[in-house]
Amino acid sequence: MDKELRALTERLRIESGGDERYRRLIATRDHETLAVVLTAPGEPLWARELAAFRLGTAGDRRAFESLVLLLNHRDQQRCASAAQALARLRDPRTARAAAALATNSLRTAYALHPVRLLTALRAPESAPALITTLERLLSPHEQYWRIALACVEGLGALGDPRARPVLTAAAGHPRLAAAASASLARLGR
Repeated sequence: MDKELRALTERLRIESGGDERYRRLIATRDHETLAVVLTAPGEPLWARELAAFRLGTAGDRRAFESLVLLLNHRDQQRCASAAQALARLRDPRTARAAAALATNSLRTAYALHPVRLLTALRAPESAPALITTLERLLSPHEQYWRIALACVEGLGALGDPRARPVLTAAAGHPRLAAAASASLARLGR
């Protein structure tokens, strides 16, 4: 098992409270068994998350909708696990979904993992979504500066010249200045 799966399984083992279904979902190699958990009524959230993560990291696109819902969850650990699985899933809908979540002004508090996922995907939607999100977060007393910082760092990693104006504006913000300067340097002249 890789590091992400170990962290996820330990968290969900505790959350499951020793439920026998947990052991079955960890042990199974049958994707059909996992897929049923995603849509069966009455399944606990931990079981759906475990099934979606395992299917997503195996490249089974039936996990896509569940993973996008988890990417938008208020629990940041669930968001992180979903982002990891979505990055491995390689579904062409992922970037569009992550961009919609990152740019949704009503869900800014939960945008960190969609922003990071967009950076990892390096999709055509990535830079425009990060630029849009960062522009909105450059007000003087913005409480979501960590999301803004992730946008600044992501735009530097993407190296898209369209980001120059917003990164220049971000360089004037004390919490973002160093990262914005570094990102601008990555864009080159």
